[in-house]
Amino acid sequence: MAEGPRYHIPFRRRREGKTDYRQRLKLLKSGLPRAVVRITNRKVIIQIAEYHPEGDRIIISALSSELVKMGWKRGLKNIPSAYLTGLLAGKRAVEKGVKKAVLDIGLHVPVKGSRVFAALQGMLDAGLDIPHGEEKLPEEERLLGAHLGENIAEETKKLKGVIMGS
Repeated sequence: MAEGPRYHIPFRRRREGKTDYRQRLKLLKSGLPRAVVRITNRKVIIQIAEYHPEGDRIIISALSSELVKMGWKRGLKNIPSAYLTGLLAGKRAVEKGVKKAVLDIGLHVPVKGSRVFAALQGMLDAGLDIPHGEEKLPEEERLLGAHLGENIAEETKKLKGVIMGS
C-alpha cells in the first residue's frame, strides 16, 4: 500500500463504491429533504430523508413489499410497482407535511423511463414537488404496465385507487 504525506485514502463508502460524495453534497446544499429511491434485486425502497449532523433522519419510508398486503400479485421491482411505491411514499410524505424534496437516485444511471423515474412520477402524482425534467419520465402506458400484458393495467389502476383513497 502506498505511503507518504501526499497519499490520500478515500472514505470507506467511496472505496466500496456505495456513495458519491460530490453528488451527496450538492443534494444536501439544497436544504430540502431528499427523496431517496433505491432498486434492489427484489424490491423498490423509497425514503424521505433529512440531513442531521449525527446522521440522516428518515421521515417516511415505503417498500414495494407493502403492496402485497394491499392486493398486488405481480413482481415487486417492475415499473408499475415502482410507480405504486412512489405513489405510496408521496402520499405518506404529504401527510407528514413534506411539500418539496429533491430526488436522490444514488449511483443509478439516469436512463429515460427507468424504474427510478417511475417512482418519481408516483411521488409527483401524490402531490410532492420535486424538480425534474419531463423527458426522463416514463409514458403513462408503461407506468400502468400495458407493456407487460396480462391485464396488469387494470390491477395497477385498481391499486392506485386504493392507495389514493386510503
